[in-house]
Amino acid sequence: MTDPIADLLTRVRNAMMAGHKVVEAPASNLKKEIARILFEKGYILSYKVVESEGPQGTLKIALKYNPKSKQPAIKRIMRVSRPGLRRYTGTEDMPRVLNGLGIAIISTSKGLMTDKEARKENIGGEVLCYVY
Repeated sequence: MTDPIADLLTRVRNAMMAGHKVVEAPASNLKKEIARILFEKGYILSYKVVESEGPQGTLKIALKYNPKSKQPAIKRIMRVSRPGLRRYTGTEDMPRVLNGLGIAIISTSKGLMTDKEARKENIGGEVLCYVY
């Protein structure tokens, strides 16, 4: 696999479209941070890492749906920077997703954070994905 982040986002997207409650993916520190941000911003119910015998564990993400309409909390999750074309941004060019209603996950020198947090810290970085 050449792009593990795109694999995680595709697994989440496919599970949402199929109406699954839980999605599993191989764990890594970067994927744990992406799941932490999605949890803090209210896009998923919870996440946990299940340690296994192999070198890496499994990341389990509980997906969130509207109780009445059964619509997923994540309308769209889209990879921006990819191995073939990296997308970097400075503080002044920081993307605003849906005019501030969505989030962009940015990989900075101080770790993964949302676009709003990166603006507040006044640092730029690699734009990993958009979520709304």
